[in-house]
Amino acid sequence: MPRGTSLIEDADLKEIKLNPPKCSASSEHVQSGVPIPKAARIRTFSPDDWEQFVEEWATSLESSYEKLRRFGGSGDLGVDIAGFCIEKGFKGVWDNYQCKRYDHPLRPSDAWVEIGKIIYYSYLGEYNPPRKYYFVCPQGIGTSLEQLLNKPDDLKRKIAENWGKNCQTGITSTKEIILSDALAAFFDNFDFSIFDSKSLVELIEGHSLTCHHTVSFGGGLPFRPDPSFPPEIPAFIESRYIRQLLDAYSDHLGLKFTNVAELENHTKLKDDYLRQRERFYHAEALRNFARDTVPEGTFNSLQDEIYHGVVDVCEGCHTNGFERMRATVAQASHVAVTANPLAPTTKTQDRQGICHQLANDDRLTWVPDNE
Repeated sequence: MPRGTSLIEDADLKEIKLNPPKCSASSEHVQSGVPIPKAARIRTFSPDDWEQFVEEWATSLESSYEKLRRFGGSGDLGVDIAGFCIEKGFKGVWDNYQCKRYDHPLRPSDAWVEIGKIIYYSYLGEYNPPRKYYFVCPQGIGTSLEQLLNKPDDLKRKIAENWGKNCQTGITSTKEIILSDALAAFFDNFDFSIFDSKSLVELIEGHSLTCHHTVSFGGGLPFRPDPSFPPEIPAFIESRYIRQLLDAYSDHLGLKFTNVAELENHTKLKDDYLRQRERFYHAEALRNFARDTVPEGTFNSLQDEIYHGVVDVCEGCHTNGFERMRATVAQASHVAVTANPLAPTTKTQDRQGICHQLANDDRLTWVPDNE
């Protein structure tokens, strides 16, 4: 090649041109980047993240079983999450969810020993064979294993072929488990159609039914139903805060209100009483909403924020209990709760109603004993 001749031609050099974006960017994208699909996020989970996800996902199964339990350690006998259909536990009808974490889609070679454990310990009578056995994996199930799970006879044949290599010394470290004699007969009669898998889509759908989903994956809280209207006759759960309201009204007028009926001749107080009840039911509706959509303790944390935002006003100097209650409830309207996961769905009436929940628990008092 003559000196100065280059292997790179100008035609090989192309201008850098980005393809137009497939969607319009939003302010959320600028702050957090393009959202990662949920399935892709699960595939990146650390061992601790996966364990946490499994625990959260398992709560979506509770309504399907009489009892749900998680097992772990070296003595789990091939059982990870067990769903018991009746009180008999392992001696009754039950399902097993084996939550395996690998850095690759689950392969047949990964599954042989797990299936072998179920067969062997069922043979020993440690438990009845499960009704269903599901493999649950962050990387999903590989094509080869999925095909075998769909063909029980082929699955049975393959396990028999690989028993010596994978199961004989892999089921327990204390001895070799040879597939012969009575165990072989039990193996031949075993129902291999119980073995199945849960896809990532199914895991995500189940997890979306739990109160942990929004915190784990984002996307905002679901639609919040309107609160129920207060019943004409107060419920038992209202007794303490209503008593506190009557004490506040009594302190205001210098009278003694013993029951709600006595407010009929005091229009402004009766209207105030009805407003406070509506606010209480707003807060109760938020409490119920939180129970199903965010982790346990989130609503209690919101109550604590409101408490610390109003307690100094509540304990300040006021002419009477009614004015103390009004000032406290008004202050609650201005308390910022932006750090709480419930903030996007929390209304002014909720913050005001939480004051009455706190009064119900005697954390706020409208007419202190020393006055």
